[in-house]
Amino acid sequence: MSSTHFGFESVDEQDKARHVRGVFDSVATKYDVMNDLMSGGLHRAWKAYTVMVANLREGSKVLDIAGGTGDLALAFSKKVGASGEVVHTDINEAMLSVGRSRLIDKGVLLPTLVCDAEQLPFPDAHFDVVSVAFGLRNMTHKDVALREMCRVLKPGGRLLVLEFSRVAKPLTKAYDWYSFKVLPKLGKLVAGDDASYRYLAESIRMHPGQEELKTLMKQCGFGHVDYHNMTGGIVALHVGIKC
Repeated sequence: MSSTHFGFESVDEQDKARHVRGVFDSVATKYDVMNDLMSGGLHRAWKAYTVMVANLREGSKVLDIAGGTGDLALAFSKKVGASGEVVHTDINEAMLSVGRSRLIDKGVLLPTLVCDAEQLPFPDAHFDVVSVAFGLRNMTHKDVALREMCRVLKPGGRLLVLEFSRVAKPLTKAYDWYSFKVLPKLGKLVAGDDASYRYLAESIRMHPGQEELKTLMKQCGFGHVDYHNMTGGIVALHVGIKC
């Protein structure tokens, strides 16, 4: 059997999804609180920039992959209006349940679906925009998932990948200290789970950097790919156009 990485650990490919599911089952109810604490609220600005770059119009169709607690799905729904469509998906049922409840509390009812990004249950050329925020690094076969995202996009449609990336070199030591010393302790204190936040730090290091991901997206069918670094490269937004 083939192996892949789960953070710094090597696991069987067939087991990775189960390991990742365990992480998000554990942190689902504290996910939003931890995001605010970990990023000092910056994740809100990163997502707001993503929504701006999406440049959605009334009637647009959007697929939100790894939509989790629904931040982007909610923002997208405000842009596409009643004539548009936002499909809120995640492979993790616990995360999706929290997100769906949050959306309903805000008076927003969206199609919500548990699905695997490597096997999207949607027709070809259906969506104007596909978004995946902080989810691609957890996928076992990133190339398969990216090709699926390309498949369901209309010609000229855009894929938005918001993900942790490679920080600028002057920040590396401080960022490593924060990631491996502070984050697990914060996770233990707030979510009662240090292991999941240690995995977060490790998974970021195993994820392709800016140029690597740009190349991978091009190999998976996107004719034009660009990226925007934010907060010194802690996060990057990759934008791929289906030609």
